[in-house]
Amino acid sequence: MDIVSSTKCFGGDQQVWRHASKHLGVDMNVGVFVPPQAATQPCPVLVYLSGLTCTEQNVVTKGGFQQSCAERGVILVCPDTSPRGEGVPDDDGYDLGQGAGFYLDATKAPWAEHFKMESYVLDEVLPLVAEHAHTTGRIGITGHSMGGHGALVLALRHPGVFHSVSAFAPIVAPSQVPWGEKAFTAYLGDDRAAWQKHDAVHLVADAKERLPLLVDQGLADNFLDEQLRPHLLQEACDAAQHPLTLRTHEGYDHGYHFVATFAADHVAHHATQLTSTS
Repeated sequence: MDIVSSTKCFGGDQQVWRHASKHLGVDMNVGVFVPPQAATQPCPVLVYLSGLTCTEQNVVTKGGFQQSCAERGVILVCPDTSPRGEGVPDDDGYDLGQGAGFYLDATKAPWAEHFKMESYVLDEVLPLVAEHAHTTGRIGITGHSMGGHGALVLALRHPGVFHSVSAFAPIVAPSQVPWGEKAFTAYLGDDRAAWQKHDAVHLVADAKERLPLLVDQGLADNFLDEQLRPHLLQEACDAAQHPLTLRTHEGYDHGYHFVATFAADHVAHHATQLTSTS
């Protein structure tokens, strides 16, 4: 692992790490904010998964998480959204291929060789942070849009790995919306039963943990009705009696001004869960 940049920020350090990924077959960047407390004590980790078209830099430069993470002593870890580079398959659309990994392990050609983002986050990013940062071992996960989908699904699919979860404008039911249908068909094939294993609305019904979910959604989001459909998550959580706080906000769209507005609330949500002894 190489630290390719490090900038002082709110008393801590905003860094970019670069490492060779065995699952993805390419070198990958990871944004890491190290709060000042980590110099003298272990800190919990919050993983942030970005959305379509993003790299780790979108949230690093526009998300507004660093101040809250510095105040609460939380290490913020921001992986890229997909493998990239020469030899990695891509698509002409923004919603498939490079920049659109959907946080799953593809099983179909030509994607299966490189697109293993679920394994990458769990088996490479988390151990990398544990090895090179001063952590407590408690981990939360959040994300935006496609990354919100990833946060919800990874937490639901891997009980015991994450101790808190939240999402900004997530794709809650990818097997029922155009973004997910396109990506899942390419990455997983036509078997919709396989799709449902990566769909938060389906996973909630049989969740082995009851981690409280915090979801924020802007009501001026132009993807709200066609792609995001948060009411489906509310209905699924109500049916399963799974704790969900779904907050809606008039006038907010899908962009990073929306994310930055509520970033501190999400950091507080995670910090409370990650420092709890219960």
